[in-house]
Amino acid sequence: MHVRPSGPDDGQPRSTRPPVVYLPGAGGLASFWRPVAELLRPRSEPLLVEYPGFGETPPDPAVRGVSDLLDLVLGRLPSSFDLAAQSMGGALALRLALEHPARVRRLVLVATTGGIDVRRLGAAEWRTSEWVAQRPQMPRWFVDDRSDLGDRLPTLRVPTLVLIGDADPLAPLGVGEYLRNQIPRATLEIVEGGTHAMAEELPERIAALVDRHLA
Repeated sequence: MHVRPSGPDDGQPRSTRPPVVYLPGAGGLASFWRPVAELLRPRSEPLLVEYPGFGETPPDPAVRGVSDLLDLVLGRLPSSFDLAAQSMGGALALRLALEHPARVRRLVLVATTGGIDVRRLGAAEWRTSEWVAQRPQMPRWFVDDRSDLGDRLPTLRVPTLVLIGDADPLAPLGVGEYLRNQIPRATLEIVEGGTHAMAEELPERIAALVDRHLA
């Protein structure tokens, strides 16, 4: 697994905020978050996570599921950080915030599909046979994961921003409302025209919302 800075150091002074750790979704690539991370420089030092077996990151035979992936990620992160997660990356982010609250200062959940039962909240199924067949070499941690942390969400004390796009069938409004209602310190923002890839497609809008939450 790689945890890498967003880009070369530009020589400008950094803020006193902790670094922002960006978790991708099932696509696993660090590059997904790069447009947002670059816009938030130099206010927050970005650490882009890439999962083993994706992009330039070699597979890790010791990682056989989300729990193994969580242990690997946690071992590579600093002692304190802000955390932004896309889609199925929410399965990792929620567990990190629930189990290690002293390390996660603030949490951002974007188009969340992991860690909760989104199907009962009106979400379309992303794990279609066609989607899986097109990615035969892809690690199956998130495809196989059905973890539901819903009963633990009321114990989460990390200030949380939930971002939901109004054009995203995989993480519809019902998902955002559920997270806002279950997490005591959560706020919900609806992104007009936002699809499941809104962090890539609308980086300026997403970066502005994230920056305001982390301030």
